[in-house]
Amino acid sequence: MNVKSQFSIKDLENLSGVKAHTIRIWEKRYDLLCPQRTETNIRTYNLDSLKKLLNVTFLYNDGHKISKIAGLSENEIENLVEGKAVASKQEYAIKVLKTAMFDFDEHLFLKIYQDYLSEKTFNEIFFEVFIPLLTDIGMLWQTGTIEPSHESFISELIRRKVIVNIEWAVGNFKKAGDMRFVLFLPYEEIHEIGLLYTNYKLISAGYRTIYLGGNIPLNSLDKLAKLQGDIIFVSYVTMLPEGKSIYDYIDNYQEIVSKKKNCALWLLGNKAQIVDQEQIPSNVKILNNLPHLMDRLKELKNK
Repeated sequence: MNVKSQFSIKDLENLSGVKAHTIRIWEKRYDLLCPQRTETNIRTYNLDSLKKLLNVTFLYNDGHKISKIAGLSENEIENLVEGKAVASKQEYAIKVLKTAMFDFDEHLFLKIYQDYLSEKTFNEIFFEVFIPLLTDIGMLWQTGTIEPSHESFISELIRRKVIVNIEWAVGNFKKAGDMRFVLFLPYEEIHEIGLLYTNYKLISAGYRTIYLGGNIPLNSLDKLAKLQGDIIFVSYVTMLPEGKSIYDYIDNYQEIVSKKKNCALWLLGNKAQIVDQEQIPSNVKILNNLPHLMDRLKELKNK
């Protein structure tokens, strides 16, 4: 596996949030990092430099002066960061999980997760740490700062944690209503974590779910639409194939799935946010985010 181990100053800017110009000043004034140079005199940084910059940035954002940080040894910097972890737990967790991503260190991921879980619920961890982390990673992947293998590694670890909590929710299920939810991802949609978490929340709220996963063509949902009782289909749309309109997808759903039985469709994800609710059928609902989903579930219970 060819894994990225050399980073440009732009990569460091994307990962740390510190402008490249500032990084250059820190190098020149404080000898903070020691980049290598290419034959064309372009700076390159190794993984150790990246991890040091993440620690320095954490302390700098916590209010420490860069001149003071630069005078510390790497061990002193690491010890100071760990000492600040309690007061800045969220920022520390995200920083360390990025380090775990670059080192492909599952044990470090699990340690931070378990430490956080001792004080927070899984829901809090998901919203305070996992969502910001995945958002950052998605942007880093799009800019070429990290490799697909980095994103896949972290996403898979988070995915496992969601699945463990789904199993817990199933084991502690308390029925709240007769509505059944069918969860699926459209064909070629690859981001599953949001759908998995939605499944967890639906089960936790007391609703039966049928989880189909990814690459589900609309014509395969026809038989499920014919099941007895009320069915709501739920999907995430973040990257439908280029050139395919989300409005066309909704029209196809109406024609294939909801023609004979008017089944509701709830859509979440980035692509759904561009939809004008007034221009689509009333049985199709656009949910802005996961808290919006919970509001919809409360409305169901109150009917």
